[in-house]
Amino acid sequence: MPRQMTWDDAISRIRSRVEETAASAHQGFPHYADPRSKAWTWSPDGDWTGGYFNAMLWIGAACGPAADRERWSNWARNFTERLRPRVASDSSSRALLFYYGAALGSILCGERGARDLALDAAHALITMYNPRAGVLPLGGAFEEASNVGSTEAEVDMVQAVALLMWAYRETGDEKFKTIAISHARRHIEFCLRPDGSICQSASFDPQTGAMLRRYTHKGFSDRSTWARAEAWGMLGWALSAQCCEDSDFLEPAARATDWWLAHVPPDRVTFWDFDDPAIPDTNRDTSATAIAAASMLKLSALTDDQTRRARWRTAAEATVRALIDNHLGSEGGLWDGCFNQRIGLATRNELIWGTYYLFEALHVLAGRLERAI
Repeated sequence: MPRQMTWDDAISRIRSRVEETAASAHQGFPHYADPRSKAWTWSPDGDWTGGYFNAMLWIGAACGPAADRERWSNWARNFTERLRPRVASDSSSRALLFYYGAALGSILCGERGARDLALDAAHALITMYNPRAGVLPLGGAFEEASNVGSTEAEVDMVQAVALLMWAYRETGDEKFKTIAISHARRHIEFCLRPDGSICQSASFDPQTGAMLRRYTHKGFSDRSTWARAEAWGMLGWALSAQCCEDSDFLEPAARATDWWLAHVPPDRVTFWDFDDPAIPDTNRDTSATAIAAASMLKLSALTDDQTRRARWRTAAEATVRALIDNHLGSEGGLWDGCFNQRIGLATRNELIWGTYYLFEALHVLAGRLERAI
């Protein structure tokens, strides 16, 4: 019988792919990869996903072999500098780009240049804040959404709290904390249904802040539960509990997580939308599954309830095991991610954020990171 792959084995496999990608001559950011050729489609400016590749480089520099640190750090600095033009973009996705792509360089490696760039982005980001609605809207330059602008919000962006709370700790400026907490709380009303399922998006009145409707950019329907929306909500409120040190955020994170565990297939890998009537003859989404695994590791580290701690940790381990045994290629790509089923874009591909969250979760499970970051 072949030896079961260890967490460290899986990390090594992904590191090999990251190294090959970083050493290539491409000038953009790896976005999604073809399952046949294994070749990346690159985004020139980072889209909303560019920071995730940088983040793998920062983690690899901080947690990999000492002999590799300078080489990986140099790659990370290079990719981080490529993000600089995005500081001024009218998009709340800057929170993802610059938390993962730059702030982690400061957190994990003490990189001053990455710190300064992340702070510039955080200062620019909070100019988008609508105090009546209590949220950072998507903005007019949000890359994928068909409904964008100053009146739209979506659960994907709850994780902006990570960049804002990091900026608060770095500067002591209370406005970062105030906006972070308000943004995370308002999305509970916007997106979390009473049963723990999540609707991706909401429109609001910019003058009163009142919610006008719920809908989805990428799910099967406005009433369905798009898998990545559920995972983003789990992650966003887990990060809110962790970064804000506010246990009130554990409740929405736990509700969303328990809903996930009650509805995910027995093999632990979700379909792209929990309510697609074509199930089981439809696409999975390993990227949503990887986000969920990283989120459960965060939650298990935060709760004082030993029963919940054990359940979430066990579920995270089983989920990561399913991903690496059945969907991690020999070259180090996490395959069977579903980018956008609605338009048939990259529906069985490697998606850079999916590989990132698997990489993060593996480092936590292997004891290389104290907890999910």
